[in-house]
Amino acid sequence: MATKKKRKEFITSFSIIFILIYLLGAVTYILPEAKFASDAIVNGSGVVRATLPDVLMAPLKGFEDAIDVCIFVLILGGFLAIVARSKALETGIQVLVKKLKGNELALIPILMFIFSIGGTTYGMLEETVGFYALLAAAMVIAGMDTIVSSAIVLLGAGSGVLGSTINPFAVGAAISALPDNIKVNQGVIIAIGTILWLSSLLISIIFVMNYAKKVIKKKGSTILSLRERKEMEMEYGAAAAKKEENVKLTKKQVITLWLFGLTFLVMIVGFIPWGDFGITIFDNFTGWLTGSPLGTWYFYEAAVWFLIMSVVIGLVNRTGEKQFVDTFIDGADDMVGVILIIAIARGASVLMKSTYLDNYIIYNATELLRVVPAGVFAPLNYILHVILSVLVPSSSALVSLSAPIIGPLTSQIGYSTEVSVMTMVAANGLVNLITPTCGAIMGGLALAKVQYSTWVKWAGKVVLTIAIANIVILTLLMILL
Repeated sequence: MATKKKRKEFITSFSIIFILIYLLGAVTYILPEAKFASDAIVNGSGVVRATLPDVLMAPLKGFEDAIDVCIFVLILGGFLAIVARSKALETGIQVLVKKLKGNELALIPILMFIFSIGGTTYGMLEETVGFYALLAAAMVIAGMDTIVSSAIVLLGAGSGVLGSTINPFAVGAAISALPDNIKVNQGVIIAIGTILWLSSLLISIIFVMNYAKKVIKKKGSTILSLRERKEMEMEYGAAAAKKEENVKLTKKQVITLWLFGLTFLVMIVGFIPWGDFGITIFDNFTGWLTGSPLGTWYFYEAAVWFLIMSVVIGLVNRTGEKQFVDTFIDGADDMVGVILIIAIARGASVLMKSTYLDNYIIYNATELLRVVPAGVFAPLNYILHVILSVLVPSSSALVSLSAPIIGPLTSQIGYSTEVSVMTMVAANGLVNLITPTCGAIMGGLALAKVQYSTWVKWAGKVVLTIAIANIVILTLLMILL
């Protein structure tokens, strides 16, 4: 009697991150050791070797480094649970899918474009975590799977971040990190960013649409493992099973949906740094709630806002005090795994900073870049920042580290500083579509019930295609400008 071949299980996201941290610690013993920490900072002559406590403490210190995001995600979990209790989202999604009448695929390019606008303008990435669960329910009801919902959020917002035009956390941080004697043309920056943004978005939409069509046509074509499918069905399948029912929103559910949309809209407006664009309309009258006006918010302010709106939605649905507290706590509890992943992923960056491994790589790579022609400079610069971005996923941290070194080098050898700046931004954005050191990816995939290994298997071709397109575009621009 033939036995079924058991499908090989890949290691979990937690193990992947821990292995990476341990490898980084080991690398510091292979590279030259700096006699003084100041040498590692100033000239990249070596690294500070990681001690055993450094390596073991790095994941825990990741909590300290990511505490604001963790608190936001915790409150977000409670908020989503209060909304879910009203069944407003579940019913609303069913009504929407019914109205689309077989045109559900139209949601994909529309939603991806909307997310990409947030990415290109203010670097919307970690703020998207809450949308993974919401869109997972919508796509499952529409006959697709959670790979599609994850791709809509991650590739949509990620394409925008990759092609940042006015994103202050990427482009703005890079320009401000350049020495005062190096000037860049902001118009050229925006033009390059737009080309990268729209080309990457188009590639992403094509891949997601093609995959979604296959899943709708034949459920067995999903890339999800049997285990992931079971988890998806347990989490989102109940709503999908009822999609044919004659559902209708109640007045309370309609109000809840409007409040739900308002909550995320205000959060997005709060995160956009309006002052950097010369817009001061929010400065004088929007700080009374959190102490910070809209446009200067970050995760603590967003957490306060979501907590307040949880109470408001609870009151609208006449949720009792005990029911509210129990529901909110259960929702927060569901986010513990997501929070652990986000915090531990930050541990890699913490170890990089403490050992100055990031400095060592960037200083020594510039020596190679100094002697190559423009047609080679751009691809090598891109690859360098892809490597650095795996270790330093934060765009502002990466460009603050790299721009003061790469910027002057590019200017000295007569190449376009604008292209060089966008090379850093694009490479970092590419890596944040797939790297395990990005908390937003790991947390979002955990919510969508998608294993990291499955995401890599599916997204690998998309990311590689985007990378090739980026390199071609940047190389041509470096030669022409």
